[in-house]
Amino acid sequence: MAEAPMSCDCFVSLPPGSRDDHVIFGKNSDRPRDEVQEVAHFPAASHPPGSMLECTYIQIPQVEQTHAVVLSKPAWMWGAEMGANDQGVCIGNEAVWTREPIAPGEALLGMDLVRLALERGDSAWAALTVITSLLEQHGQGGQCREAPEPFSYHNTFLLVDRNEAWVLETAGRLWVAQKVTEGVKNISNQLTISTEITAEHPELRSVAKAQGWWDGEGEFSFSKVFGPENPPARMELAKLRYKGGTELLQKHDGSVTAEVMMSILRDKPSGICMDSGGFCTTASMVSVLPKDTSLPCIHFFTATPDPSRSIFKPFIFSDCSTPVLRVVSPQFGPDDPVRKQPRFQSQVDRRHDLYKAHQVVLNTMETNPDKGLAVYGILRDLESQCLSEISAMLSGEIPGDELGDLFFDCVDTEIKFYQ
Repeated sequence: MAEAPMSCDCFVSLPPGSRDDHVIFGKNSDRPRDEVQEVAHFPAASHPPGSMLECTYIQIPQVEQTHAVVLSKPAWMWGAEMGANDQGVCIGNEAVWTREPIAPGEALLGMDLVRLALERGDSAWAALTVITSLLEQHGQGGQCREAPEPFSYHNTFLLVDRNEAWVLETAGRLWVAQKVTEGVKNISNQLTISTEITAEHPELRSVAKAQGWWDGEGEFSFSKVFGPENPPARMELAKLRYKGGTELLQKHDGSVTAEVMMSILRDKPSGICMDSGGFCTTASMVSVLPKDTSLPCIHFFTATPDPSRSIFKPFIFSDCSTPVLRVVSPQFGPDDPVRKQPRFQSQVDRRHDLYKAHQVVLNTMETNPDKGLAVYGILRDLESQCLSEISAMLSGEIPGDELGDLFFDCVDTEIKFYQ
């Protein structure tokens, strides 16, 4: 019997796919079941000229100015699965395998590239050029899970801002990109860009021709030319989820809202929401990016596994936001197994306060389903209340500056309900 598809899923809806004049972004992060994701906010910062930046495995030159970011990230790594910056840019990544071999050794993880692009890019296109430039300089690679067994891959990215979206697919240092300006689009763990290419690496076709993958005369399809001859099972099985995600988006085409995107991320029949096997949906994110730049962008995070049993909590960039330490994992400094050589020879407890409280309720649902469902019913009412307040703010009924601490308040309330 085939294993369940193990993949992440990213979605975007741009008007007229969205009900309102908003761009809606969503992602489920499907990772090893016991991996903890934290939600961390890093303010904008200035850095001394010539300073270096420590990423997950390697150091690279730091830029002089970085944007404020909010990230949903596996707690053991520097990079992020998904996130947003204060310029209205959202990014999520996916694992893919191509004809280009995975380079040995350590380089930038795809998750590092997500964070770097958010810290340095003030638009989706600018963030894309950050990634492609860093790929050229430093490459991509390294262990992608907190375990000694080898697991590495190339990456695809969905980059979104208030005006447009870009799909970026990579094969080593090579890349191809497709611009999306309207309607709905999703990506999963496979190459989706065929002949509709907006931008590409200058050596992409010459490398394909030199390798004998393309004759240089016929139509150039990136997915066909660079797709692996023997794709891993998870990449083949992800086609089912890609198809299911496409169908869900198309079903709501013209009426996509934050609530609709959350319902898609919670959909289990399609496999979008994973809750069985060694991989599961460990965290989720939805963002609302109004076309009207006078309105703030809203970013919703679960910070806990399984969005069908979690609530989305809204984050708004603000100069006076209260730090939300209860969704930030403990730090272990030089004693962290990811920092020691050889890496990943031991395990540490990375659970943050919300994760621990959420685990207790998940266990309660196994032994006392009625009690667990009652708690979730109350919390989903809280989520609906937050969505109503957000809707009122976006329609001008209440000022946005009153909602700067909403993420802190929601996390605090959620933990109290669990306790």
